[in-house]
Amino acid sequence: MPENQLIAGRYRLLSPLGEGGMGVVWHARDEVLARDVAVKEVRAPAGLAPADERRLYRRLEREAWAAGRISHRNVAAVHDVATEDARPWIVMELIRGLTLSEVLEAEGPLPPQRAAVIGSEVLAALSAAHDAGVLHRDVKPENVLIAADGRVVLSDFGLATVAGAAPLTLTGELVGSPEFLAPERALGHPPGPAADLWSLGALLFTAVEGVTPFARSTPLATLRAAVEQELPPSRLSGELAPVITGLLRKEPGERLSAREASRLLRLAGAGGGARTGAPPTPEPYTREPGPEPHIPSARPHGGPPPEPGAAEASGASQGAAVVLAVGVALLLLAVCALVWALIDGA
Repeated sequence: MPENQLIAGRYRLLSPLGEGGMGVVWHARDEVLARDVAVKEVRAPAGLAPADERRLYRRLEREAWAAGRISHRNVAAVHDVATEDARPWIVMELIRGLTLSEVLEAEGPLPPQRAAVIGSEVLAALSAAHDAGVLHRDVKPENVLIAADGRVVLSDFGLATVAGAAPLTLTGELVGSPEFLAPERALGHPPGPAADLWSLGALLFTAVEGVTPFARSTPLATLRAAVEQELPPSRLSGELAPVITGLLRKEPGERLSAREASRLLRLAGAGGGARTGAPPTPEPYTREPGPEPHIPSARPHGGPPPEPGAAEASGASQGAAVVLAVGVALLLLAVCALVWALIDGA
């Protein structure tokens, strides 16, 4: 599709923002509202059967529908689905920035604190999607945008499923990136929100370690490693280690919940150490049962209790009396000595 072409009589294609195997994301201009937008074009590969081509375009429409159900700052807003050349084109909010994969390629592994901030925002987007009945199914660094203003945006809902909608995948078809695919999906089991959380754990591991946790030489070997192999030791994850290991547990029911993962990510992002639980609350002290001890009273039985400060005042008075007595005794000795001296001198 040449640049400067008008789509649906409204969206002017300006320049490509990114290209993939089956399409292009364009920087475009909405000439009706006079604003810049992103337009996603998908073109079916040559030779694709008509039924598969229709299914591909329905997936694109499903992407717009899925993302359009989610209203959240960490998900790119969908403005429109336009039709041109008998194909759907998704018109989205334009995010100026880089993908997380581009950031990692340029900068290398990220410090755990920065990765935690990014992960926390991706998790917020996933939680909003899950609340709307949407599973993303393709969480990976290429689908996380880091905007120029620091905002983190989860993009590309092309493989998403929506609760209650008919599936658009064939029986036995495995969609998604093997290096970020949860074990239950690799085994062909129906995925739930925990599968997206696994993918987030793999993304965090990749962000701080610089490599994906289960990458092997072939996609099949990668999937087998995710199912069968232990998580490799973490060298650089620091305070993120409990979050990563908690999200990458093999059994979906044993993974960290979104709420607990969010708490730990916020803690790590603020510079604190990620703890897997609160310290135990000390048990209150209780004395063994037994007779009450007898404490002798410091005052006569039946007498009124001393006024506050009376003990201190009493002690002070006694001390003053002692000093006075010593002074009087010394004075008497001095007088006696003087009298004796006068008598002796006479």
